[in-house]
Amino acid sequence: MTVAHTRDVRRQRRVLGILLAVALAAAVAFCVVGLTGNLEYALRIRLRRVLAMTVVGVAVGYSSVLFQTVTNNRILTPQIMGFDSLFVLVQTLIVYFAGAMTLSSADPRALFVLQAGVMIVFALALHRWLFDRDGRDLYLLVLVGVIFGTLFSSLSSLASRLINPNDFVTLQDSLFASFNSVDESLLAFSTVVLVVLCGLGTRLFRRLDVVSLGRDTAIGLGVDHRSVVNRSLMIVAVLVSVSTALVGPVAFLGVLVANLARQLTRTFRHAVVVPAASLLAVATLTVGQLVLERVLGTDTALSVVVNFGGGLYFIALLVRESTRR
Repeated sequence: MTVAHTRDVRRQRRVLGILLAVALAAAVAFCVVGLTGNLEYALRIRLRRVLAMTVVGVAVGYSSVLFQTVTNNRILTPQIMGFDSLFVLVQTLIVYFAGAMTLSSADPRALFVLQAGVMIVFALALHRWLFDRDGRDLYLLVLVGVIFGTLFSSLSSLASRLINPNDFVTLQDSLFASFNSVDESLLAFSTVVLVVLCGLGTRLFRRLDVVSLGRDTAIGLGVDHRSVVNRSLMIVAVLVSVSTALVGPVAFLGVLVANLARQLTRTFRHAVVVPAASLLAVATLTVGQLVLERVLGTDTALSVVVNFGGGLYFIALLVRESTRR
């Protein structure tokens, strides 16, 4: 092990330690700042929201890094490719065909399994049709993502205009990203699913390090590229379902934290980048919610701010990629 490698490892550990400290400090501050009234009840509510932000942050960071690896670029995320919009479409079609009472009274875990299944099928079909070909152009991939997102959003809009107005209100309440009303049973179920998937994904990290070198290189080094990519896409689809089912779509958080994690750690190793992206996402959500509620005193949905900042960062990435050509 060279001196330079040892220095890089120490710096990566230091970065992860700082990110962990920031995330923990933000979580503690969110729980105790402005705590009044029935302290036990208020603290329990805030702890539940912190757990929801942790689950969503880890799911977004984890899925974004894996998706960027299997698509072999640093701009795409599942949200940009229309996964969130597909989830919204499934929710809307359930209300359209069965009514809002079905959506609100059905077992959230059963709905989660249904929606995750649809997204897994979409992910595998997308890989077979688009990502398993040679000569993939970045702008083509972005364009396809925009088309899919627009298609799913348009179908959702059409279906929502045809449903009962009262059902429409119920549907809209479930589609805005908010940590104020998290279903406790779904939160517990999602936490278990997240732990299991993270365990399965961690076993793929070494092979994903090789996959990040490119399809031909990975196959030449003895990695079953198709198997690793398909398994990763299934994990990504379920993780996106976890985050969207809990709080709604957060479109540009993934591209923000995944790229910042790589810039901070300066490595391709998933054992470092994935935890860094997850901690960044958790810290971003917790600090953002703390500032909105305790500093600014507003009930604005955090997703509005995150999507604005992440959207600007996404545009900056596209401009930087175009200047490199």
